[in-house]
Amino acid sequence: MREIELTAGTVEYEDTGAQTDADAGGSGPTVVFLHGLMMDASLWDGPIAELSGEHRCVAPTLPLGAHRRAMRDDADLSLPGVARIVVEFLDRLDLRDVTLIGNDTGGALVQLVVSEGAAERVGRVVLVSCEAFDNLPPGLTGRTLALAGKLSPRMFGLFMQQMRIGAVRRLPVAFGWLTKRGGTATGRWMRPVLTQQEIRRDAVRMLRAVFADTRVLLRAAERLPAFGRPALVVWARDDRVMPLAHGRRLAELLPQGRMVEIEDSYTLVPLDRSAELASVVREFIQVPDPGPRR
Repeated sequence: MREIELTAGTVEYEDTGAQTDADAGGSGPTVVFLHGLMMDASLWDGPIAELSGEHRCVAPTLPLGAHRRAMRDDADLSLPGVARIVVEFLDRLDLRDVTLIGNDTGGALVQLVVSEGAAERVGRVVLVSCEAFDNLPPGLTGRTLALAGKLSPRMFGLFMQQMRIGAVRRLPVAFGWLTKRGGTATGRWMRPVLTQQEIRRDAVRMLRAVFADTRVLLRAAERLPAFGRPALVVWARDDRVMPLAHGRRLAELLPQGRMVEIEDSYTLVPLDRSAELASVVREFIQVPDPGPRR
């Protein structure tokens, strides 16, 4: 993992284009991957392995509860605040014409980046089974996190201790309705909040800020029609947390939007169907941009 110092604090990231091997990193357009709450960049390990031979793949671990480097005390950890971290990250790495792809809350961040007029460096977007419109907090998992975020950092840490147990992580209130196959990853994501006091502090601040404004994505949706670049919406047909109808609605709102449905997956498609997702993204990037519409 590499590191970059941003206004909010130090952000770790994976960057296949930063390797010394001349054959590594790919020469195609850069793809930037965003993850969700209580997850890290490893959510995207499968798709990155599939795509890195053709594209530079960049995946930051954002301060969403599974990060390992604590943020500054004054960091804005609301959804718009984390979206601004993403924009600063793109600027500092001077990434241009990127395909910005987000799953779960990462997809919400993509919507905020492009709807807030900060999309100058974004050439295409991919939204993969994510929060949208009024689905905040999303499902049983989101409502559980919203309630847990009201605890003190110490009590939050005690509450999260039960997540050491795989059977607990597979419950619907945890990751059970988010992934069919990603049990190993969910255990790894829990380590920072279970072992680092400063990460528990960040997680509580983040959860309180994220769920304080439940209409933020409704406002973002009103501005999505202004994004006239290619857009792909990928949704898990079996999703029990992010309504399939929201995916179809997003595809209709985006002027160049189209939708693909994925079988045999819950929300975390990068874990459940990584190869199929990578194939869909690869095909999407290869289609020429016909230019703005509407």
